[in-house]
Amino acid sequence: MLLIQNIRFSRILRNTWQVDLIMIASCTVAYFVREYLIAHHFVIPSIIPTLLGTAIAFFIGFNNNQAYDRWWEGRKIWGALVNDSRSFARALLNYVDGDDAIAKRMICRHIAFLYALKASLRGTVDEIYVKYLPEEDLHEIEKHANTHNAILNIQSRDLQILSKANAIDGFRFMEINEMLVRFSDSMGMSERIKNTIFPTTYTYLTKVFIWLFVVTFTLVISPDAGPAAIFLGWLIGFVFVSTQINGMSLVNPFENNSAGVPLNQITRTIEINLLQMMEENEIPEPIKPINEEYIL
Repeated sequence: MLLIQNIRFSRILRNTWQVDLIMIASCTVAYFVREYLIAHHFVIPSIIPTLLGTAIAFFIGFNNNQAYDRWWEGRKIWGALVNDSRSFARALLNYVDGDDAIAKRMICRHIAFLYALKASLRGTVDEIYVKYLPEEDLHEIEKHANTHNAILNIQSRDLQILSKANAIDGFRFMEINEMLVRFSDSMGMSERIKNTIFPTTYTYLTKVFIWLFVVTFTLVISPDAGPAAIFLGWLIGFVFVSTQINGMSLVNPFENNSAGVPLNQITRTIEINLLQMMEENEIPEPIKPINEEYIL
């Protein structure tokens, strides 16, 4: 997630340089085709790039709105996980009577759940969760393809053990179980965003329309602008391309990039909060920003 208000122009160029080269080449070809092949035969109507520009604006606007909705939904899901995680730990530490060993084990297991879910959403091999699970839990979750779901199942079983031992009353049991249900809901919503592909036709057609617009715009302004039409065609296309790429960077909010939801920071923050609530001595350091620009 970006932390600064002003983005360096060099970062924009790094994201768009390949498309920029294609646009410059297209504008150059369009200019010479117009000068040496079609200049004396017919004139390209200016209405063509005008209509294409309008169509592109609609497509980019739709794409960016939908992309931001996906990103914002992902951020809300993990914001809810932060709040529910603190409430979960507080309930276990304060409402469980007698030996709090099971309560602390469940809190550590919840930290493991968060790290396992984060690794799954980002498609990475991140086994930080292993240190928060006892051997018997590790052997059990090895049988499951969905590690974080298996961890929630073990959590429910331990909660039932607390209930049968009369360590919590019925009301507290339902309250803590409701939190486990919310964790499952957040897990499912996160998986839905990750596994739902943004319609490729929208992004594909937007790229095609931008290319057609750049070419026709260059053809139309060539008689008046001369060779400068190449630069002007690229400049106008750069505006559309940058806007489109900026929106598409939000389509997959859980990816490990500067525009994604900062899952590393969120999971580490929850981990620190929960360990401090258990009065543990070994507390990890918070995640630090990269180049003071963004945090993952």
